[in-house]
Formats: sequence, structure tokens, C-alpha cells
Amino acid sequence: MATGKTILILGGGIGGIVTATELRKKLSKEHRVVVIDRLTDHIFPPSLLWIASGDRNAKQISKPINSLAKKGIEVIHGNIEKIDPEKKAVLVDGKQYHGDYLIIATGAELAPETVPGLTAAGHNLYTLEGAQAIRDAGLKLTSGKVVVLVCSMPFKCPAAPYEAAMLLESDFRKRGLSSKVSVEVYSPEPGPMPVTGPEVSQQVRQMVESKGVKYFPQHAVKEIAPEERAIIFNNETTTTFDLLVYIPPHRAPTVIREAGLLGESPWIPVDRQTLATKFPNVFAIGDITGIPLSNGKPLPKAGVLAHGQAEVVANNIASEIKGSGNRTVFAGYGECFLEIGDGMAGMGKGNFYAEPNPDIKLKPPGRMLHLGKILFEKYWLFRL
Repeated sequence: MATGKTILILGGGIGGIVTATELRKKLSKEHRVVVIDRLTDHIFPPSLLWIASGDRNAKQISKPINSLAKKGIEVIHGNIEKIDPEKKAVLVDGKQYHGDYLIIATGAELAPETVPGLTAAGHNLYTLEGAQAIRDAGLKLTSGKVVVLVCSMPFKCPAAPYEAAMLLESDFRKRGLSSKVSVEVYSPEPGPMPVTGPEVSQQVRQMVESKGVKYFPQHAVKEIAPEERAIIFNNETTTTFDLLVYIPPHRAPTVIREAGLLGESPWIPVDRQTLATKFPNVFAIGDITGIPLSNGKPLPKAGVLAHGQAEVVANNIASEIKGSGNRTVFAGYGECFLEIGDGMAGMGKGNFYAEPNPDIKLKPPGRMLHLGKILFEKYWLFRL
């Protein structure tokens, strides 16, 4: 049995935190588990929707990443400047770190600046500052049109734009503004959450439209005219807005692109069961990966899938280091809540690796599922 191994985990999001905590539980103290992230606080991403709708504040959905230290996990704050996957080495703010294992859990980089006029015109649903700005702007809006815009595919949390639209509609209705404020969703997708299959996609669309939210699929944005408050699409159509909520383009961070980790797709290719990359003892999990499914679509970028992948990677590394234990595989199973407003939520769950198409079912909305999401949020932040 080898001793004194070091596992470097790049990223303190859901995948990185699960990997670190699982490894720490499974390995003795002679082995180092190190999390590297430029941020000091971990924000629970699913709760950004509740920030935007005014149901949470920043303190309620965040916790210092340094809280991992009490579990025996080392935390390094800094900018990752270079990754050498062959040597399993990382340069952070000018200092070099070497590991025996390297786990890349950086997530995707948000790139709103790649759409002309976007940052000047709207608010980013996927950042804390953007969600807070959506909440503030929504409180000031007493009439007009809210547009929820999906800029490109793929994007993390495929249900989020539809949840945001329904939560905003619910808020305006509760304030007596349903006849004065309309909500619309524009997306390049052929339908909501297309990877789940036509049945679930249609069910989600019906949920959205039953709330009075208008849905416009196959609308890929070309540019935004901030002064005119107008969106120009590639299909030559345009629309206007009074409040723009956007899901920005996603891409691999520059440091990942420069490390030679990407494949034919703009994401890190991995073994879909073990999450191993082409480099020995280097793994990638979560939003940074590109995993093709049998139907030609990619595995969704979602926290619940990163969570499952993290457990597999942590188990297998620990088993290898200890020389005992059973290897496991990631089987493609996942589930996520779907908030619809009015204190209710649905849930999609199933196997994305099923053949020939993902086998996903949607549980109808109810108050118990909404309560389930609240309890999971509390549990997640408590476990940090």
C-alpha cells in the first residue's frame, strides 16, 4: 500500500466539494486532499433562482469554502494559471503544486461578452450579482415585458430558464401585476430540455405555457441593441423587452483550453463510466466534461450529475490508494427538481445512459417536492 498520496481537486463547486469530502472520509490523514478555487465562498447554484425571485438572500445560500478545513481538507484560494496534466501539476498565483491524482471540477466559464450588447442590456441568472439585479429590477417593474433568454447550447441546469420564467410570473401575479407584466422565454432549443425526450419536453412546455408564459423555441440570439431594448435573432426576427434575464454562453475556461485537455468537442472528453481523461490519474467531472449519449446529444450539465460522478471518482481513487474496496461506475442516473412557482415543484428523474434514448420521467408538481428542494438546500449547506 502506497503512502502519502496527494489529490488535487480544481474547483470548489458541487463536484469538487463532494469529491473532497468523500475522499477525506475514505482515506487516512497521511494522504492530502486539496481543493483549489479562486472564490472564498461556495454558492449553492440551484438557489440562485430563489435569489432572483426574492425568496433568498446571499447569506442564506452560501458558505465559506474554508469550512472544508475542519474536515481535514486543505483549501487553497487563487487563480489557476496553468495546468500540466502529464505531470499532474498546477500553477496557482505563481506557485506550483504537484499531485499524484488530479481531478478537474472547474465547471464551465460563463461568457456573456461573446454576445454583442448582452451585458449592457440584461442580467445574468447564473451569477449571484445577476440574480440580485434581477430581483431588484423585478421589484421596480410595474408594467412591460420580461424576456428570459437562452443564448446558446449547451448550458448548465437545463431546467433553470423555465423555472425562472415561472417563478417570475408567480411573483408578478402575487403582486397583482399579471395583467400588466408578461413573461416570455426565447431559446435556440427545439423544445425545453430536449435531451430528456419529446414527452418530458412537451410536459415542461405545457407547464410553462399554462402559467401564461409565452415560449419561442429555435430562436438563436445574434445581438442585443441595449438602447432600443431589442433582441435580434439569427432567424431575422426581433423582440423587445423591459427586463432581460439571460443564460449566457458557456465555454471551457482558458486554462483548460490551453492545457491540451479538450477533444473534438469544446469540452474535456472522459470515459463516461469512470470519468478518466486520456492522461493517467487525471479525471474530469461535472460541467467541464463532454459526454455524448447514444441519441447524439450530450449528457446535461447539472449539479446532480456532477455529484454522482464525484462519488465514483472518489471511491475509485480511494480504492486504488488503499489497495482494497470495490470499483464503481457512473451509470448516468440523475434527478432534479423543477420549480414552477406558488410553492410547488416537479421532479425529472431517470437514466441518461439508457439505450437507445435517455429514460426520463417527470413527476407532476406538488408542494412536497418543493419542500424536498428546500430540505436538500439546507442539508447541502449544513454538510459543508
